[in-house]
Amino acid sequence: MQHYETTLVETLEKLRKEGYTEDFNIRFDSLICGDVCLLPSQFEVDQTFRFEGNTDPSDEAILFAISSLDGKLKGVVVNSYGVYSDDMTDELMEKFK
Repeated sequence: MQHYETTLVETLEKLRKEGYTEDFNIRFDSLICGDVCLLPSQFEVDQTFRFEGNTDPSDEAILFAISSLDGKLKGVVVNSYGVYSDDMTDELMEKFK
């Protein structure tokens, strides 16, 4: 389910208080954070937040709150829409739907 929040920063602050402390990046077929690499089969998307730019489509972003299936990691992934979004495999893309 997508939630619409006021700002990305406010939502990140709220999620940090809920324990989503890791900042993950998309690496084509997985999520990475430091030495940690999570494949699509190793995490769940807990919440999705969409942010729309008021005047510039390049300001549009989507925020995912994710947690590892083993319960050891909780974090966030921020991505853009359209041509600005990160390249990823179909399996990873399916996970974010």
